[in-house]
Order: sequence, then C-alpha cells, then structure tokens
Amino acid sequence: MSKVWFVTGSARGLGRAFVEAALDRGDRVAATARDAARLDALVAAYGAAVLPLELDVTDRSAVHEAVRTAVDKFGRLDVVVNNAGYGLFGAVEELGERELRDQLETNLLGPVWVVQAALPQLRAQGGGHIVQISSVGGVVAMPMGGGYHASKWALEGLSESLAQEVAAFGIKVTIVEPGSYATDAIATAVRSEADPLYEGLRAGFAEAVKNLDEGTPAAAGRALLEVVDAENLPLRVFFGRQGNELLPQVYAARLDDWAACQGLAVAAHGTGADRPS
Repeated sequence: MSKVWFVTGSARGLGRAFVEAALDRGDRVAATARDAARLDALVAAYGAAVLPLELDVTDRSAVHEAVRTAVDKFGRLDVVVNNAGYGLFGAVEELGERELRDQLETNLLGPVWVVQAALPQLRAQGGGHIVQISSVGGVVAMPMGGGYHASKWALEGLSESLAQEVAAFGIKVTIVEPGSYATDAIATAVRSEADPLYEGLRAGFAEAVKNLDEGTPAAAGRALLEVVDAENLPLRVFFGRQGNELLPQVYAARLDDWAACQGLAVAAHGTGADRPS
C-alpha cells in the first residue's frame, strides 16, 4: 500500500528531494512551503498525488490547519517529515536576539507544532512514522554555529523523549542527521553582523565549507524511503559521510574526558556527612 506523507520545507533542497522520491514511487504527499507557488512544478508533474500547502511552521494554528487539510484530502498520515529549517552562522557574542529567536522558532518550535498536530491522527489510526531532520550539527558543534547547533541539539533531545512517549501507540520516531549536501542551505543561511574579533574563525569556517564533500540530494531522497520502509531502525541515522567519519572520534574524546574526571564527579556527589541533619 502506498504511503501518505506530510513534509515541511518542500520547496527546495533535501525537502524537495524527499517529496520527489516519495511521489516517484507512487506515494502521496502533502507538501508544505512558505510560498506555495514554489510547489507548482510538483503539481504539474504529479497531479493529485501532491497536495501543495502554504505554511509557515512557526504559526502553530496554521500548522494544525495544514495537518487537518492533509488528513481531509488523503484520509490518513503515514509519514510526517519535519524538514523545514535553516542555518544561522555567527559567533555566540554576535547573535542578535531576533536572529536567535527566529532560529529556535523555526528549527525547534516548528517541529513541536507539527508533532502536536499530527499525533492525534497517528494515534487514531494505530501508528505512523515521525522523521525529524536534524543534522550532524545536532550531535557535534563547531565555532560560528552556536545558534544553529542550539536549535538542533534541542531538537535531538526533544525527539529522543518523544520516541519513548509514543512507542506504545505504534508510532516510530527517527532522527535523520544529514551531513553536507549540494543544496543552497549554506548560501541562504542567515549570518550575524560580523565582529572583527572573530574574523580568523570566520575565515576558517568559510575555508572548511569550501572543502566539504557534498552529498547528492536525490540519494538522500532514496535513503529516506529505506528509512520509512524499515521495520527496525536505531533512533538516529546519519545521511552522508561526515557523521560516521567525525562522530566516533568525538565520542571517544568525550568518554576519555568523563573517565578522567570520574573522581571529581564522585566527589561532587557528596556523602551523608555533607547533608544537613
């Protein structure tokens, strides 16, 4: 049986690749974007199999309305993909209040509103699959990305709790952590007002970006089909090479650090003698 998808951020990049992969194999998709006109080509190519919806995921009431519209159209939801998001680059000291609030509103609260809107339907039908598009930057942090990392690390923790809360309802949760892909994500990222104090770090960041080994969005689309079709998967799945290349050494270093501080940790716990009688 074909699946019904609800995908946010469908206009471009990985979101567009996810939608096209699903539609190409005969699934049906409620595809959302801030500007629904950017979904016209999908409608022209796939007809009634795609439902274009204009949606800003930071608008909680609009999210609930979009989910209701999708269910009214297709009768159910099998896969919910929280993909809408963007990058914010700048040193922590440079971040403006509005920039940081907007980042969290989109990358963290947007997925919360989608999950809250979709869960009653998924429970009623006895199951479904929520896919949270995080990032390798959701498990490791680099200079000049503090605002972005904050949003994705928060999404990771929220999703890990969510997975435990909804498992009894037959609902799966998968956190997909893409590395770098050949999209316009970096070019269209928001950049904070530059402080000359951080120019060296900024130059290093720009150089690292130029040397990234970028994946192909269409390959990510095909991989997501495998994710949603799998019976059993770990909570977290990397897309692209960067995660499996980078994270083993990062976590090994963390384990070494924690082991080195074990005595301090135990001392910080205290003893009965430290407690007031």
